[in-house]
Amino acid sequence: MAAFTQQAAELTPAGLNWLADFNQRGRERWKVTPFPTRKTENWKYTSLQALADGSYLRWPQAKGAELSEQVDAIEGLDACALIFVNGVFAESLSCNNLPESVEVVRFSQANESQQQAILAKLGSIADSEKHLFAALNDSWLQEGVYLHVAKNAHVKQPIYIHHITTPEAENFAVNQRLLVHVESSAEATVVEHFSSTEEAQNCFTNAITELQLDANARLTHYHLHLEEENTLHIGGVHVNLERDATLNSFMMSLGANLQRTDVVVNHRGEGAHCGLNGIYLPNHKHTVDFHTCIEHAVPNCTTHEVFRGIIGDHGKAVFNGRIHIHQDAQKTVADLSNKNLLTSHNAEVDTKPELEIYADDVKCSHGATIAQLEEKALYYLQSRGVDRERAEIMLSFGFINELLEQLAHVPVRDYLTPLVSELFEKKFDRARASA
Repeated sequence: MAAFTQQAAELTPAGLNWLADFNQRGRERWKVTPFPTRKTENWKYTSLQALADGSYLRWPQAKGAELSEQVDAIEGLDACALIFVNGVFAESLSCNNLPESVEVVRFSQANESQQQAILAKLGSIADSEKHLFAALNDSWLQEGVYLHVAKNAHVKQPIYIHHITTPEAENFAVNQRLLVHVESSAEATVVEHFSSTEEAQNCFTNAITELQLDANARLTHYHLHLEEENTLHIGGVHVNLERDATLNSFMMSLGANLQRTDVVVNHRGEGAHCGLNGIYLPNHKHTVDFHTCIEHAVPNCTTHEVFRGIIGDHGKAVFNGRIHIHQDAQKTVADLSNKNLLTSHNAEVDTKPELEIYADDVKCSHGATIAQLEEKALYYLQSRGVDRERAEIMLSFGFINELLEQLAHVPVRDYLTPLVSELFEKKFDRARASA
């Protein structure tokens, strides 16, 4: 992969002058950080061979904002929407109707004071020394979104950031960045939606999200990977929680050739809470990889983490969930649950929940399960006139529907539920056609 590392470093952005030093620091860090192999613990079960030939190391040539077909957006969300197509802002598809207490600024449109605010936070949450592709994102950064919620502001309208990819004649790369700063006692909702047109895609997406929640701030965050199955997507969500801050996050992946998401949450102030739920549904020959790390560095913080996966056909899932309780993090309450359902003898899941505890007054638990559909439950449904394929769909949907029903925003729930149902219906149709 040495050739890929060198070629990626040479792919420079058109650039913003005020980001030039930041780009250069990322480039230098990218060059000196060893590229992960299958012997690298955090990449042991996920291959990056799809990137090896360097064919994705070019910027998109077409003006992505000229997307003519209807955008598959979340209807009824009543949100401030920023739409990007192949990394290009689509002004005609976007709208900004937020109150003055909220700033939503594209990096390319930031004024001098906004530039200084961005530089003060950018890269301070995502550790590019530990996360190689965060360094690459720094190196390639030319456009991003800065969301600033002022102190005490309660923003009822969600901020909807929709990234869409469309295929081009040659493979290409898209670099995406989101920086969110929610000031003390403020509250907001952010929906990050990654999707694509229905054609086979040939894009490599590298996306980093940084979330800074000040004291007593609250953020609901959706991170949705719903791209066409030929995409490659490596990304990360990095969070700082100050005193009494609350993050409620939901993540979802339908699967693709490669989807890897690193999630890092830093409890930096007492009383902070992290609620992290996720669903992944790889099938065909998809690979989905979630690596989460919750850092409890201070006392009296809580974490509740639940991920569930259904893996079918020749799909593969990787889940590594780590909760790290530092020595000073007394009175921590944290739990982690990962449950997986295999619906094919060819499906694979590698799960590794971890608790690393250095404090002696904590309440923590973790667990993981891997199972197949229960024959007794299948028999029960079949005995009441439901054929086996339909019974499998009903039981599979029930396995994850609990997490979908917990979503706070009804439009998001109403958008995702039919997508999941359609995914299972397609499986039912394939099984019926091959019978």
